[in-house]
Amino acid sequence: MNNHSDQRDEQNQDHSESPTHELTIRRETESRSDQGNVPSQSPADSAIQARRLLFTPPIDIFGTEEGLVLRADLPGVSVERLELQIEDNKLTLFGRVKEIIPDEAKLLHQEYQVGDFYRSFILSDELDYERISAKMTHGVLEISLPRIPRARPRKIHVQAD
Repeated sequence: MNNHSDQRDEQNQDHSESPTHELTIRRETESRSDQGNVPSQSPADSAIQARRLLFTPPIDIFGTEEGLVLRADLPGVSVERLELQIEDNKLTLFGRVKEIIPDEAKLLHQEYQVGDFYRSFILSDELDYERISAKMTHGVLEISLPRIPRARPRKIHVQAD
C-alpha cells in the first residue's frame, strides 16, 4: 500500500477498530532449485535463521458458499515481514518475527521463544487462484480462497429439421 491509502485508512477508522492491511499473494510459475524450502534469504538472514526456531502456526479453516477461509495466528509478524506465494497448487506462508531486544541490552531471562512461522497447503483445482486475497489484523492472517464459479444449469432448445 502507498502512504496515501494508509493515511486515508487511518482517517476513516474509528480508534476502537483494529487496522487491517491488505496483502498480495505472489504466484510463482518458474521452477526453483530451493523448492520446498523457506523463501530465499540474504547471507546475513541465513546466519540469523540458523539460530532461530521455526513454528507451525495454528490455522482455522472455514467453508463458505464462496469458497474457503483460512485464519492463521502469527503473533509478532508484520505485513512487511510476511510472504505468501502460490506455486504449483501449493500455498505457502512464511512470516518473520523481528526480535525486540535492543542491541545494547542483555537478555537476563527468557520464557517466550522467538521464531518464524512457516506453513504450506496443497490447494484444490476448483479454487480460483487469481481471486485469492489476504488481510492481516492484529497478528491474525485471513486468506480468502474463492471457488471457480460453476456454470449454472440451463435449458437447451433443440431445433427440428
